[in-house]
Amino acid sequence: MDTRLLVFARAPVAGAAKTRLIPALGSAGAAALHRHLVEHQLRQAAGTLTVELWCAPDTSHPFFSTLAQRHDITLHRQCGDGLGERMHHALGDALQRSDGALLIGSDLPTIDQTLLTMACRALQHDAVVLLPTDDGGYGLIGVRRVDDWLFEDIPWGTDQVLAATRARLQRHGVHWTELPPAWDVDRPEDLPRLRQLPGWDRIVDELLK
Repeated sequence: MDTRLLVFARAPVAGAAKTRLIPALGSAGAAALHRHLVEHQLRQAAGTLTVELWCAPDTSHPFFSTLAQRHDITLHRQCGDGLGERMHHALGDALQRSDGALLIGSDLPTIDQTLLTMACRALQHDAVVLLPTDDGGYGLIGVRRVDDWLFEDIPWGTDQVLAATRARLQRHGVHWTELPPAWDVDRPEDLPRLRQLPGWDRIVDELLK
């Protein structure tokens, strides 16, 4: 099955990227970490799937152009007033070019090619695949079709996102797969465990100086 990987990323603008990490890293440090996380996500996906980078607020930041050249990926602008609308639009757009689509954020350091392969295989027999995160949300969603009800009136940014999505899928009789849970880098308390991952200790230490 032809499946695309959509990576959501914000422009690494100080004060607008990874704002919840600013108390620990400062605005410039938080933006710098965001750059590292996006690069890492794209490296992990290399050679596995066709990758599209979905950019906010648009594709004009030089960082995105550099990534497009370095990783041979296409750039797309996120469209919509809220996260649900932006996800719905991106997945619907991608499904015009593929049988299935996986959408991930740019702050999931433990996602690797093995997990992405698991997600693709899950889509061969279930309509939806989710990657739960330990903050009550999900870091990846995969679909073979996109429905408004999957994204409307979800309490985005809260610890009820996954529960609300599960309830919605159950209500509509949709079978789904959940992958082994992961964690994302959003808060200062996430930095110590990020530092424990191979290659991240130097990056985190430098940003904490």
